[in-house]
Amino acid sequence: MALSEQQIERYSRHIILKEIGGAGQEKLLASKVLIVGAGGLGAPAALYLAAAGIGTLGIIDDDKVDLTNLQRQVIHFTPDVGVPKTESAKAKIETMNPDVTVKTYSLRATAANISEIIREYDFVIDGTDNFSSKFLINDACYFEKIPFSHAGILRFFGQLITVIPDASACYRCVFHSPPPAGVVPSCSQAGVLGVLAGVIGSLQATEAIKYILGVGDLLTDTLLTYDALTMEFRSVKLNRNSRCALCGDKPTITELKDAEQAVCDLKGSPND
Repeated sequence: MALSEQQIERYSRHIILKEIGGAGQEKLLASKVLIVGAGGLGAPAALYLAAAGIGTLGIIDDDKVDLTNLQRQVIHFTPDVGVPKTESAKAKIETMNPDVTVKTYSLRATAANISEIIREYDFVIDGTDNFSSKFLINDACYFEKIPFSHAGILRFFGQLITVIPDASACYRCVFHSPPPAGVVPSCSQAGVLGVLAGVIGSLQATEAIKYILGVGDLLTDTLLTYDALTMEFRSVKLNRNSRCALCGDKPTITELKDAEQAVCDLKGSPND
């Protein structure tokens, strides 16, 4: 793929980076990234990936824009209230960068449909807000051998990890299984700092770009946490769990299953 004059100008600040250059920008334009959830995390990730020139962005979400979303879901505007999030996100991305092809999936990701969708992509971003979806994404990406970025936010706290199937610890190595429904609060119950979503979602986009380019160090075998109140980042080193039910030496999870929905809490410590 040869860059046009307009593309050379658009991506000039990338191209002058020796780690990217013209060849790297061509890689980005040829790549495909899937974002599951066009909410707090998915919104900034989608905007920055579109600006970077990711050639194809897939967006999965079955929800419509709500007024309460606008405090943090920056891809949606006030006139979008009531509009499906996939349509709202697609409109902003296409306006920002016509180089990007946007594929929308206005549905809930389930064990019955996720594998067929994700196998078309090079990298997946988990922007969901419930445990069942996060474990489903982890398991599907493992079976399809697709790398992905997990993240979660609540109150003033965020976390993320990048998973490369068969090469790093997976989400189940760290958190094992979803907690019982109703045990932990949701963002609507506990609250979340709006700008926190921008910080963590942008880091997820960074991991996707680095993976595609093959540059830098990914957050594999590392849980990165961020406390917005203290402005502290902390890296927790992880090990692949040989007893993991999914990727361990004797796996007991051999097919995708839908788990009961449970909202996300970030209090769990690695390897509990």
